[in-house]
Amino acid sequence: MFFIVPKRLRFVPKRSLVDTGGMVLASATCANLRAIFSVPTFPLLKGSPMTDSIFPRLVLTKGREKSLLRRHPWIFSGAVARMEGKARSGETIDIVDSQGKWLARGAYSPSSQIRARVWSFDRSEAIDNAFFERRLQQAQTWREWLAARDGLDSYRLIAGESDGLPGVTIDRFGDFFVLQLLSAGAEYQRASIVSALQTLFPNCAIYDRSDVAVRKKGGAGAGAGAGCRRTAACPAADYRARYAAAGRYSGGHKTGYYLDQRDSRLATRRYVADKRVLNCFSYTGGFAISALMGGCRQVVSVDTSQEALDVAKQNVELNKLDLSKAEFIRDDVFKLLRKYRDAGEKFDVIVMDPPKFVENKSQLMGACRGYKDINMLAIQLLNPGGVLLTFSCSGLMTTDLFQKIIADAALDAGRDVQFIEQFRQAADHPVIATYPEGLYLKGFACRIM
Repeated sequence: MFFIVPKRLRFVPKRSLVDTGGMVLASATCANLRAIFSVPTFPLLKGSPMTDSIFPRLVLTKGREKSLLRRHPWIFSGAVARMEGKARSGETIDIVDSQGKWLARGAYSPSSQIRARVWSFDRSEAIDNAFFERRLQQAQTWREWLAARDGLDSYRLIAGESDGLPGVTIDRFGDFFVLQLLSAGAEYQRASIVSALQTLFPNCAIYDRSDVAVRKKGGAGAGAGAGCRRTAACPAADYRARYAAAGRYSGGHKTGYYLDQRDSRLATRRYVADKRVLNCFSYTGGFAISALMGGCRQVVSVDTSQEALDVAKQNVELNKLDLSKAEFIRDDVFKLLRKYRDAGEKFDVIVMDPPKFVENKSQLMGACRGYKDINMLAIQLLNPGGVLLTFSCSGLMTTDLFQKIIADAALDAGRDVQFIEQFRQAADHPVIATYPEGLYLKGFACRIM
């Protein structure tokens, strides 16, 4: 929340960089609020003057430049012919074709299958503090409009490659920013990214949540945020619902809250009036809150984490909803669904929002079986005419394949299914045309006959 201060008063807000244990690493002050209320103007996609530095060069194998010519931001190890010059992990390099023609400037990651991630396709653009300020400002301009349209105080500010910053995720909760750096290049540029955030948002506090296993795949090593905790909760809000979020507890997923499911949570309210709802993989209760706000008769939330369930209960209380209509069960979802099936339990609506089942192509077939089994069990528990709201956040799982899996699950359950609504990640998680992998979240509302 921002306050307008009379000119005769000198207001000096603080900004802080918080380490993974909650300690303040750096702080600064600003003497006025102009930076908060005025939008800095950076020319879109205009680069800084090229420096005199000669970067190490990554030379592609002949014929492997096609994806870069289409502006895809990844270079896989199999496309690399050789490196010319020495580059440390995360360091800026130039990418050239087999004839030495310049193609892009990116970050080198020698220990990752994605050997380089592109920062810029503009040869004149230096990868410096001003570069990150421009990228952040471009992203903020869109989110600022979106927040005003939808009444949001929480949103994804940077969605990695789709915002031109590969391996960088930043979620905003008011003046509190949660940062995840998931690639070698992002980690190497940490100081510049933090500086850019502090320049554009002078009253911000930054929390590092770079403690996820995917960092190793991206060549960033073990996360600096491993085992982190913080002492204060930073609530998120969407469509009149409020949630304790942003790394509320040590076991929190991602940045602490699933902003990408905002629109799906809102849609849930349309299906649950006077219904019995089962909320699988409930985490901190986002869909449970939506079910209660939609007037459900009962919602049962299931998760393996008692800590997450405790936060879910607190979220019900935070929204002043009827706690007597909410049940929280700590159990394995697969096992509990089988118990419910054998006991003859029935529900009117089931929300199925599991964690990512597939990390790489070699796991895809196993993931398909997992998605099919769990959705088949859910379908068996639904009353005739019941609704299954089912999701996949696996980027390798295409929408068409996921729909086929649901159809096969219904067939094996001996039920007919109608696909009545389709879901995807919220608008603050855009998908740039040159990086279709950015569309990772997909879902369906299914009427089970």
